[in-house]
Amino acid sequence: MAPPPDIAVPEASRSRISRRVSAVAPSATLAIDAKAKALKAEGVDVVGFGAGEPDFPTPDAVVEAAVAACRDSRNHRYTPTAGLPELRAAVAAKTERDSRYSVAPSQVLVTNGGKQAIANAFATLLDPGDEVLVPAPYWTTYPEAIALAGGVPVGIPTDASTGFQVGVEQLESAATDRTKAIVFVSPSNPSGAVYGREAIAAIGELALSRGWWVLTDEIYEHFVYGEAEQSSMPVLVPDLADRCVVVNGVAKTYAMTGWRVGWMIAPRDVVDAATNLQSHETSNVSNVAQRAALAAVSGDLEAAMRMRDAFDRRRRTIHAMLNDIPGVTCFEPQGAFYAFPSFEAILGREIRGRRPTSTLELAEVVLDEAQVAFVPGEAFGAPGYARFSYALSDDDLVKGISRIGELLREVVPSV
Repeated sequence: MAPPPDIAVPEASRSRISRRVSAVAPSATLAIDAKAKALKAEGVDVVGFGAGEPDFPTPDAVVEAAVAACRDSRNHRYTPTAGLPELRAAVAAKTERDSRYSVAPSQVLVTNGGKQAIANAFATLLDPGDEVLVPAPYWTTYPEAIALAGGVPVGIPTDASTGFQVGVEQLESAATDRTKAIVFVSPSNPSGAVYGREAIAAIGELALSRGWWVLTDEIYEHFVYGEAEQSSMPVLVPDLADRCVVVNGVAKTYAMTGWRVGWMIAPRDVVDAATNLQSHETSNVSNVAQRAALAAVSGDLEAAMRMRDAFDRRRRTIHAMLNDIPGVTCFEPQGAFYAFPSFEAILGREIRGRRPTSTLELAEVVLDEAQVAFVPGEAFGAPGYARFSYALSDDDLVKGISRIGELLREVVPSV
């Protein structure tokens, strides 16, 4: 019997999952980390360089603040979507202290980690078809968040020859009349590049002259090494503040990746609009996590500096060891906690009966043959490269890179 004419019949070809969500690429960093952890659970001695999180515990004072917050019934209820007023004020004070960027608490929106801050920012700023310039290599979430907001990510390739830094000329060449924003990150995930003050100012001045927005991610602000220093773009180009969104959080500096507290700092109208959006997405961030974050940003940076010293030591070790492997070349990272070596001279060569032609395939071979996990460069818009987090123990770092060296020396005794 045919259905009544007023009842719609679903199309057989209609997808169960929306095209918008189906188009989202899985997080390669989390996928690699999950596979490594699954193998470890099976008893395999895997060394994982995948996840970007400090291998240190959250500072005791922060944990104790969370314990106290659990016992306080005020934290058992809804609180303002934009964040606890005292945390917004503390983030503003911390930003002035660490970056010399003066903002009002009303310009701060507390989010469920830095990822939500990025997603909120793009959802608030972009209309369908707006283009966003994204220098590559880039963190995997940026282009996906742009696309989910209806925007178009425009990748701009860089490589080790320029220190993985994009220049004004490249940005101008990639721009069109649909360009609305730039993503800027220093220190960089995944390359470890840190831009100098002049380069940052030049990019900021370009954005200002073109009327573009800038989303600048400062999550690795305290992890810089040697002569490098972190500089905040709206401090160097003050007039840009009205078109700038700064993203940050407690995840890296305070070893709080699992606590999920980040924030965006932006002009008041953008924060108000993003807060309205968040009110329908998640409401307030967990109050217990916010109380922990308040203790973190209100305290000193002693624990962060200890982590930085450890990362600096590991940075020098992994850089030297990778460059000692025939066929591998590695740019010296200046910030964050990642090395980003090139495996281009390895690709296409036979490795124990397999011939990987991409770093994606090479990562599978290395995991299978050497029990070492890393994230292939394809995930970051940089084929031929790979990301190694050195936020793991010194012993595991040496063991993992040694295994890769032993495997690849079978293939390339000299290059």
